[in-house]
Amino acid sequence: MPMPRPVSRLRSPVGLGRAAAALLGIVIAADLFAIYAGFKLYDVTGDLVDGASGSAVFGRANAAESLDSLAGKAQSGSMLVCVIVYLSWFVLVRGNAGVFDPAEQSMKPWWAVVGWFVPLLNFWYPRRITLEIWDASSPVGTRRPHLLVNVWWTLWILSLLVDRVSYLEYGQDAGSIQAAAGQSMIFDALHVAAAALAILVVLRLTRMQHEKALAGPGIPVGL
Repeated sequence: MPMPRPVSRLRSPVGLGRAAAALLGIVIAADLFAIYAGFKLYDVTGDLVDGASGSAVFGRANAAESLDSLAGKAQSGSMLVCVIVYLSWFVLVRGNAGVFDPAEQSMKPWWAVVGWFVPLLNFWYPRRITLEIWDASSPVGTRRPHLLVNVWWTLWILSLLVDRVSYLEYGQDAGSIQAAAGQSMIFDALHVAAAALAILVVLRLTRMQHEKALAGPGIPVGL
């Protein structure tokens, strides 16, 4: 007789979920700082476009550029750390979903990481994986609405598109810099909204898996 296959164990998503939510909050703070810096840059470049000159306006321009550069570094640093922790959490909840309902998972586990970085595929693969995790983590016999995930993903995609447009707008003259600053503020605002909804997605999905693990008989739980 063939030996029985070992049953996969669940892992608690609570710790990583809280860490990911906290880091998303830091990303929001960095984005808000970037919006402030972007407004300063937009304002002073507007003065330059209108013909203002002199040491005072050029000093403001230099200060605004320095502040905008600092904000960009804050965004990059916070986003890097957040991505590492978020993907760790995402891989964990994908593994749990494979225990809850293997048939619900149409993609290999490694797509939970790779799917975010493959061009074009990253516009829908992460959403698809998230929805499959969401459905597998719902109480047995039920399906919770996907509205939260869909709105979050829509804002995330919009922020990426606006970011690309702002990059194309960038130039060396004051008018181009002002246009790019305006686009960047729109991107940052969308990113704040997307990150806020991402926090809700993380906390909701973490709670769903935790509650299902505690309530589901017959599933070995490593909590």
